[in-house]
Amino acid sequence: MIVLDTDHLSVLEHRDSPRAFELQARLEAEPLAELFTTVVSLEEQMRGWLALIARYSQVEQQVAYYNRLLSMHGFFSGWQMLPFDADAAREFQRFRNQGVRIGTMDLKIASIVLSRNAILLSANLSDFEQVPGLRVENWLVGN
Repeated sequence: MIVLDTDHLSVLEHRDSPRAFELQARLEAEPLAELFTTVVSLEEQMRGWLALIARYSQVEQQVAYYNRLLSMHGFFSGWQMLPFDADAAREFQRFRNQGVRIGTMDLKIASIVLSRNAILLSANLSDFEQVPGLRVENWLVGN
C-alpha cells in the first residue's frame, strides 16, 4: 500500500506538467500497488482554499477560488481515502507521548500510514523521518 502526501498529490493535480507525467509513470510501474491518500491531506487542501475564499469580501473575487475548491473536490473523489480512525488516533497519541514533535497534520498522516503498515510518499523527509518506524520515500527527487 502506497499513501501519497499532499505534496505528491499537488504534482498530480497539474496533469499536464512534466513532473506529473514522471510521477504518474513511476506510480504505474509499481506492480499491483494500491494507491491511497488520507482524509488529512483532503483537510489540508480544503482549509487552504476556504481560507482564500474567506480573504475576499467581494463575492466576485471569490469565484475563482470556489472553482478551484470544486476542482479539488473532483480530484480527490478519484482517490481511495484512508480515514483518521481509532487506530491512527492511538498511534498519534503514542508518538506525542514519545516526544515526536512534528506538525499535527503531518503526525496524523504518519499515524494513518503506520496504522496501515503502508509506505508514505512525501517530499517532507526532514519531518517524517522523525517518526519511528515510518517508511517514507520522496519520489519527486530529481524532478
